Amino acid sequence: MAWSRPVGWFLDHVIYRTTIHGRENVPTGGPVIFAGNHISFLDGPVMFGASPRPMHILVKKEMFKGFLGLVLKGSGQLPVDRSGDRAALHLSKNTLDAGRCVGILPEGTRGSGEASTINNGVAWLALNSGATVVPVAILGTRITGEHLDAVPRPGRRLHVSFGEAVAVGRRPGETGRASMDRAGNEIRAALARHVQQTIQFSGQALPGADSPQERHEEVAGTPADHH
Repeated sequence: MAWSRPVGWFLDHVIYRTTIHGRENVPTGGPVIFAGNHISFLDGPVMFGASPRPMHILVKKEMFKGFLGLVLKGSGQLPVDRSGDRAALHLSKNTLDAGRCVGILPEGTRGSGEASTINNGVAWLALNSGATVVPVAILGTRITGEHLDAVPRPGRRLHVSFGEAVAVGRRPGETGRASMDRAGNEIRAALARHVQQTIQFSGQALPGADSPQERHEEVAGTPADHH
């Protein structure tokens, strides 16, 4: 993954003007799950470039074709089947068990980015790996009036903010389902709160609600929605 880190930096600081906050909130060691809001297909790459630690991002398996597939595989990204993929969850858990970092966009698909709902795959990973969850607010990769597939113009000001780490765990006497639901709610609330805080101090708004989009139920959290 070493070669891909400078590429991420180039994307954030040469093609775009990315302001990064909260890098001190990212643990310097041990497994970390980066959970970001999702408004654009660029969210995963921008989060990758802004992070103080390298990460493996869940990317839909359809992108692992041709030259792009070679780039994704060579940079350590993880393929996932959007229709449901327990194998991707276990691959991500193995990555975290090795002390590495995994990036997930748990809202399920590109939308307003408010984190009003998330997929519980991120909670499953956190509970079963013991990894710390860092909420990540990503703003500016899509603005009001732009199509979901829009490519931000070069030079646009982007904001990436890493929030305070969240630790979740099982409680005595709590069922597995109850633990996952509670952990999911805690992670969702932390991400939604951090997004709103980032909006306030950055002055960069979310793109707003779009026409209803088909939302997929992805077992593995959210693959980065590149296309």
